[in-house]
Amino acid sequence: MSIESTLIRQIAPRGVLRASINVGNPVLASRANDGTVRGVSVDLARAFAGRLGLALEPVVFESAGQSVEAVARGQADIGFFALDPARADQLRFATPYVLIQGAYLVRDGSPLQTMDEVDRAGHRVVVGKGSAYDLYLTRSLRQATIERAATSPTVVDEFMRGGAQVAAGVRQQLESDLSRFEGLRLLPGNFMTIQQAVGIPADRSDLALAEVRQFVEDMKADGFVARALKRHEIEGAAVAPLA
Repeated sequence: MSIESTLIRQIAPRGVLRASINVGNPVLASRANDGTVRGVSVDLARAFAGRLGLALEPVVFESAGQSVEAVARGQADIGFFALDPARADQLRFATPYVLIQGAYLVRDGSPLQTMDEVDRAGHRVVVGKGSAYDLYLTRSLRQATIERAATSPTVVDEFMRGGAQVAAGVRQQLESDLSRFEGLRLLPGNFMTIQQAVGIPADRSDLALAEVRQFVEDMKADGFVARALKRHEIEGAAVAPLA
């Protein structure tokens, strides 16, 4: 597919595709033993760079908040984030490509058995600062208190140290934490479905956004996203429906 050079410059004005990669969400990306980054978002970024005929320059961050800021400030051309209205003034989003679940984790001895019991006075919920579930729970919790860990992968560590009642995060991350700590369990169900989408800086043109959207839809329709999830052994995530 041929893309006009003027449109390519609108998407990636530096002449390379700078992709903000968040390794704090294991569904999207992670670091390999040699320090390189891998994952669904990396595969998509590489494919989009190839489509534009540009080299890929990953810009790697440990948290969603840092990754969002990089794109919002023009330090990266695209990023892979959860759709959230709180980010609408910083980013423009394409259609979702993956759906993942936000879950709650508690201690085995906790009296909490259902998600509906979490939002009670005196309950402390630990979340990753600036993450999609931080933004969502900040709006939705009325009685529980939110405490913020520096990054999503450190939520359960903070939860264990601080004595909070609940840890909240991406289900896959919390399931991984179950293998690191004894005496923990997940509450059944999920408190939110997180729509992961490609975001670009708010000042990018309508044409630039349309091209990113088309790329995402093509990758879903082609089966690229599904293959990437399988290749990286991501369970519990689903390809978002076609727009």
